[in-house]
Amino acid sequence: MSDAPDLVHVLADHTVQLSYDDVPSDAREAAKKSLLDTIGVMLAASGLEPAVHGVIDIIRESAGAPQSTVLGLPGKVPALSAALANGALAHCLDYDDQTPWGQHSGSSIVPAVLAVAERQGGVSGKELIAAIAAGQDIFARLRCNVGWKKDWNLSTVLGVFAATAAAARVMSLSPKQTADALGIATMQSSGIMEMVAGRGSDLRGLYAGFSARGAVLAAMMAERGITGIDKAFEGEYGFMRTYFNGQYDRQAIVRNLGSEFLGSGTLYKRWPCVGTAHSHMKAAIDIMTENDLQPEQISEIRLHVGDYHDLMCQPLEERRAPATLADAKFSLPFLVSVAIVRRGMSVKDFSSVGLSDHEVLAVGRKMHLISDPALDWKLELPLGRVQILARDGRSWVREGIAVPGNSDNPLSWDDICAKFRECASVSMTPVAATKVLRAESLARSLEELPDASELIRAAA
Repeated sequence: MSDAPDLVHVLADHTVQLSYDDVPSDAREAAKKSLLDTIGVMLAASGLEPAVHGVIDIIRESAGAPQSTVLGLPGKVPALSAALANGALAHCLDYDDQTPWGQHSGSSIVPAVLAVAERQGGVSGKELIAAIAAGQDIFARLRCNVGWKKDWNLSTVLGVFAATAAAARVMSLSPKQTADALGIATMQSSGIMEMVAGRGSDLRGLYAGFSARGAVLAAMMAERGITGIDKAFEGEYGFMRTYFNGQYDRQAIVRNLGSEFLGSGTLYKRWPCVGTAHSHMKAAIDIMTENDLQPEQISEIRLHVGDYHDLMCQPLEERRAPATLADAKFSLPFLVSVAIVRRGMSVKDFSSVGLSDHEVLAVGRKMHLISDPALDWKLELPLGRVQILARDGRSWVREGIAVPGNSDNPLSWDDICAKFRECASVSMTPVAATKVLRAESLARSLEELPDASELIRAAA
């Protein structure tokens, strides 16, 4: 172990040496889907999420070289600023992609690579695909092979490294420069779980902006010759020991590196809220649909919850009727209430009007919790179980399986495009139908583009 190169060099070498032809077709498709999906979510957020406006105002005030696009807004801004704004847009609706083990990579990776691709100019579609695929693979390998104790927000703590590797690849950095960039990125690796589990903060929605910007900054600093940390990941005081008390599986992280791409399993959400709520939502929808049940017929709803589910339920009274849009997307009782009333969910369900919907709030008051350690989050996204009791004495129990967007019910390209159209329809700056269709077409055939920035121009 002591003779082996630090993971920072292993991952850097892999990222640089990877060719487009080395990337399997399913990983290529995942990269392209993540690109279109994330751009769509950014567009929707520009029109729906008030919290991001403060970030946009700061960027406008700062000005600078017109290098990169902020989705949904006219003009261009410096690459660093674009990465910050687009990263904030990418996650603030909680509609961005996730791994089968939870956490989000696309909202860090895609804003970073888009920013540097426009700054560089002439980055081919194949190069962008390879960069995104490399970032997704690195994120997934780290996510499922570290000893996470739900104490760090892994999406940003790990996302900055995945995004840095992808950005460095787009910028054609050398293996040494890429390793330096990953070392520099340790200074940007942060995020506490209280930000996610707590209430009342806008940061839960905006956090991906920090990892995307940190990645671009790290890559740009390495490009200028600033050196990183030789043993950034595995040194005595390195990342693995500091964040995970040295609990990580190095062999698993590097196993089949370059031949197996874990990013190919990326999941794309059909519902714009925290992914760990989707199983409960699907269980409730199935009960309502299969029994043609109406909300007013319900006497009680019992949510069976594991450890992480419980975070989304405490304190119960506030989670039944969340005060902010950010809190609503992480409040399990409210999300299940929306699913019961709407028998689904769309981006338009989250507004000031939606938060005060009397029918949804009435259903929320019927929610009760049943603790079940068997539903604790260990690695893969945990199942949710729901019991609904009717006023006439009938009762049903379901576990949520075949959740739209999950591994057992994945979204197709047509589904991704339908979601993209839904998102584009609520953008701050209206996107013409012809441009929407062109963006979809360009994303699906991205490998044919000599300049991948053409996709950004089509969507902007």
